[in-house]
Amino acid sequence: MAQKVVLRVPTMTDDKMKQKAMEAVADIYGIDSIAADLKDNKMTVIGDMDTVAIAKKLRKLGKIDIISVGPAKEEKKPEKKEEKKEEKKDDKKAEEKKDSK
Repeated sequence: MAQKVVLRVPTMTDDKMKQKAMEAVADIYGIDSIAADLKDNKMTVIGDMDTVAIAKKLRKLGKIDIISVGPAKEEKKPEKKEEKKEEKKDDKKAEEKKDSK
């Protein structure tokens, strides 16, 4: 199952360090995407990979903080929207029945 790992890398202050961090993580098997934000010094890695391996690779560049580890996508959100639409349809049908009586 794909997971999303968000890390803070304080040493990632310029494009050169960002490139080094991304290259270090890119070698790990199972990564789908890597995104780095220089403004917040954060790196987001998505895929079916070992979180500890990511931490070990980035640790060689300097101190890191793991902010969050969790599922990559929440599949329940679209289902809730569909349920709300169905409820609205049921409400409209109930109102139509009341109006016709």
